[in-house]
Amino acid sequence: MSKQAIRRPAVAGQFYPADPGNLRREVQSHIGAATLPEELGPVRAVIAPHAGYVYSGPTAGYAFKSLEELPRRDWTVFLLGPAHRVPFRGVALSDHSAFRTPLGEAPIALERVNEMLDCSRLYTLEPDAHAPEHCLEVVVPFLQVALSEFRLVPMLFGQVDHREVAEDLVGRIGENDLIVVSTDLSHFYPDDTARDLDQEFLDALLAGEEHGVMGGEACGRAPVGTLVVVAERKGWTPHLLDYRTSADTAGDSSRVVGYAAVAYTA
Repeated sequence: MSKQAIRRPAVAGQFYPADPGNLRREVQSHIGAATLPEELGPVRAVIAPHAGYVYSGPTAGYAFKSLEELPRRDWTVFLLGPAHRVPFRGVALSDHSAFRTPLGEAPIALERVNEMLDCSRLYTLEPDAHAPEHCLEVVVPFLQVALSEFRLVPMLFGQVDHREVAEDLVGRIGENDLIVVSTDLSHFYPDDTARDLDQEFLDALLAGEEHGVMGGEACGRAPVGTLVVVAERKGWTPHLLDYRTSADTAGDSSRVVGYAAVAYTA
């Protein structure tokens, strides 16, 4: 696989500010407003939402606040999210050299991508799926603010067995690696209904109940289910940091989307 062009932003100016100064200030504000439990412990993975920042930014701030507390290190971030726009089978990796946002370029760990493509049939290259997709992109500015140095392994989930992906990742995740899962929860229910559905999903997630997670309502069930299996194998513990719906941020309670921030600690 050869090094390809930089992946350009698809939703800057829509989901988040296109102006670098405004974007940095907004991300810093969301992270700065978050408070974490005392003695959370070393974070190895987080779950964060991927809606427009006006809706989900406050919740995302909690997830990335927990990463901001990590020691300075050359981290590799396995960034998992669900494909919304282009159907395909497997998990689409990226052979771009970097993901560009208004804050600069987040480099891709191409040697890790190459290794995954060479070693497993689960992984594929689908540039047409990555190009318009928002779920990974909106997370990257938060990573750029929270972590001093990192490289990405962007993993966009199509039709795939999450357990197979988890079994593969268990052997790949080392001490310098983090997992970030990008997902929203229930979509477009009245607020009361959404909160009930989201509570069921989060109860299953916090209990490590894979079946309950995969039967719940979240656009990123497969990436979340993958993390649940990895966490069980690694002995990681989930902690709910924040939950809210778009009614809390945008005001309309008739048709909401749910958002959660979860950290997994070793």
